[in-house]
Amino acid sequence: MAAHVKPKALENFKARDFRMLIDGIWTEGAGDPIERIAPGHGIVVSRYPAGSKADAERAIAAARKAFDDGPWPSMTGAERSNILLKAADLIAARAEELAFLDCIESGKPISQAKGELGGAVDIWRYAAALARDLHGESYNTLGDGTLGVVLREAIGVVSIITPWNFPFLIVSQKLPFALAAGCTTVVKPSELTSGSTLVLGEILIEAGVPAGVVNIVTGTGPEVGAPMTTHPDVDMVSFTGSTGVGRLTMANAAQTLKKVSLELGGKNPQIVFPDADLDAFIDAAVFGAYFNAGECCNAGSRLILHKSIAAAVTARIAELAKKVKVGDPLDPATQVGAIITPQHLQKIGAYVEDATKAGASVALGGAALDLGLGQFMAPTILSGVQPDMAVAREEVFGPVLSVLTFETTEEAIRIANAIDYGLSAGVWSRDFDTCLTIGRKVRAGTVWMNTFMDGASELPFGGYRQSGLGRELGRHAVEDYTETKTLNMHIGARTSWWMPR
Repeated sequence: MAAHVKPKALENFKARDFRMLIDGIWTEGAGDPIERIAPGHGIVVSRYPAGSKADAERAIAAARKAFDDGPWPSMTGAERSNILLKAADLIAARAEELAFLDCIESGKPISQAKGELGGAVDIWRYAAALARDLHGESYNTLGDGTLGVVLREAIGVVSIITPWNFPFLIVSQKLPFALAAGCTTVVKPSELTSGSTLVLGEILIEAGVPAGVVNIVTGTGPEVGAPMTTHPDVDMVSFTGSTGVGRLTMANAAQTLKKVSLELGGKNPQIVFPDADLDAFIDAAVFGAYFNAGECCNAGSRLILHKSIAAAVTARIAELAKKVKVGDPLDPATQVGAIITPQHLQKIGAYVEDATKAGASVALGGAALDLGLGQFMAPTILSGVQPDMAVAREEVFGPVLSVLTFETTEEAIRIANAIDYGLSAGVWSRDFDTCLTIGRKVRAGTVWMNTFMDGASELPFGGYRQSGLGRELGRHAVEDYTETKTLNMHIGARTSWWMPR
């Protein structure tokens, strides 16, 4: 592998300084700024304010006032839709800038970041359409004296907390739907990848979102995230991140019985039968394992292969994985970029080491790569993995593929379900009866059949069990940010309880 060199795009690069957005005003933090070191290049690329509890509380107060007294909740669906459509156009116009920020701050390949921006634009446009289609119900079948109307009203102030692995895409799976419903928001991006979300703040102001409707506070979870989940003026929390922090978020929100939407971890299986289109599967296996360097809740990190094909298929996956280009995130040809932090790289390596000590074999990779700058992990395949090993049950969140085997359909389903997660799964077979059997019995929010990690704005996304609560995307996503209210209307004279005798 060639030595890593500083790309021309960064030769005259100067770190970008950002400010927080509170009540329509860009503001500095009280403390020293957070400096983000690019995981693929080893240089400071961004500085954000280190927000405090007081900053979070000011943002919550601004969102509360904007919801209770401002124009946003009372706008027509068409008015909100038009603003969201303008935001989508502005995101598209600044896509290169946004993709560059996500690339250098997260270490993801620039080609992938650009693809994610295209997906995000589509989501904003889809949410804009739903703003005009949000409606309640009416019941005129309750008798001549009664008419029932069920309203959908914006839930209120929403705290949105997003992770570092898909900085712009994940905020786009939450924020436009909350805005479409008429909510006001406080957004906390990861302190590792805040840049593109702060640029989004500029875009939303230009699009016409009123002051206080979207507030963006940067900082750490304990300082900023915690008050966003406990404050009594927050009506709902939408969080994406680790299952451990998700549990803490839920416990915090329970103090005031807030509504909670959680998109958490996954340990997603791909179950492969001997009659599958193996050429298509092998490509999907490599993509599912190494997309975003495996730092993806949807990663296909568990292969459950029929025993009769396991050895040959594993060898073919290893041959294709050797061709995956690991390197400079700013190189358009790169397929696997840098690992988010040195500490996370060590954690990934520890999983591999523990698995080999437990009896698994390294079929490919297994170690960090020295490319001169930043931190990188070789695409790794572990064979001989048993269902009770940590690497088969826990979310590694790195480019590590675990290979398990099965003999019967029932055994495959049992292995797939024998973990705490249930985000997604895949099944590969030319027999559609087999696919439907797996699809109905595997406990996961999405089951792909003869494909993997496909998606569309129209399709709901979320998990079973410890993979989270609620669903993002799809037509019901906007409804997640609403409450239902029943109007029970009586027509004509009412019969008195105190009947005359």
